[in-house]
Amino acid sequence: MGRAATKDSQLQIRVTLAQKRAIRRQAARAGMSLSEWLLSRALPPPEQRFRELVAELAGDDDPGFAVAELLDWLDALPARDFERVTAERPDTPLSDYWANQLAATLEHAAARKDAAPPAWTREIPPLAEPAFGSELASLRLHLLLAAPPAFATRNLFVDTSVGGRV
Repeated sequence: MGRAATKDSQLQIRVTLAQKRAIRRQAARAGMSLSEWLLSRALPPPEQRFRELVAELAGDDDPGFAVAELLDWLDALPARDFERVTAERPDTPLSDYWANQLAATLEHAAARKDAAPPAWTREIPPLAEPAFGSELASLRLHLLLAAPPAFATRNLFVDTSVGGRV
């Protein structure tokens, strides 16, 4: 478990007396202080956030925003937390394409962070047919050459990934 950050700032919000009482009751039921309970609701643990982001990949016909959010989140995730947060395979069923995208993204992020990739990504077989990040035939040679190794190994040919944007 990572070391807790020093709390060096304060946040104040205005609520009604009834709202404050309701929040206190819920915090007490959870066995938490008021601040702990509010923070747990506003900032879920990273393992939970990882599962939520993966679920968004499966829940949309065009998950472009979900992918961008996952990439930004992984890029900001400290290396010391990466292995712990991604160790368990999310329960969300993904298509072969999105399972490979996720695995390649995590493998690439691990390499960038000098961390071990999640072991479960090795269980995902690479795509049978190549998939390109663009439909333009004129870009295929570039994508074949530019794809990061974690993506190329999975038959995914893209120009950027974690920490980059097209």
